[in-house]
Amino acid sequence: MTQRAEFATVRDRLAVDDLVTAYAVAMDDGDWTGYRGLFTADGRADYRSAGGIEGDAGKVAAWLAGSLTQFAVRQHLIVNRQVRFGVLDQDTGDTARVRADYLNPMRFTGPDGLAAPDLVCGGRYDFGLLRTAEGWRLSEVVVHEKWRRGPGAP
Repeated sequence: MTQRAEFATVRDRLAVDDLVTAYAVAMDDGDWTGYRGLFTADGRADYRSAGGIEGDAGKVAAWLAGSLTQFAVRQHLIVNRQVRFGVLDQDTGDTARVRADYLNPMRFTGPDGLAAPDLVCGGRYDFGLLRTAEGWRLSEVVVHEKWRRGPGAP
């Protein structure tokens, strides 16, 4: 591998990492316009393993906006990121897969607007990414919730 190719790979890995971080920040801040902007035009998300829905990014963003209002605080910690670049139309590096573990503590909003007990869940994300003219975008997000602790947890 040449130095130029190595530099391009490092640059892509940093851009992919930035995209995954932007996803977590948009979720935690409730920035649903920003969330939708992270996806390709046909990008999809699947939150069914966590009790949610599956669909295009706009539909899922609307669902998240409604369902996450019950939490006064959200924090997505996405770690152990494994990045693999793929091939699209003979162009090496135009697709990527990221598998990463997550820990997601959230605090319910109490009836008086104050914080109530916590709900904490964890699992794994599978992200599909595509290089576009605007940069890297999410083509797919699949959540694999593995455990949950707190009020209403099984």
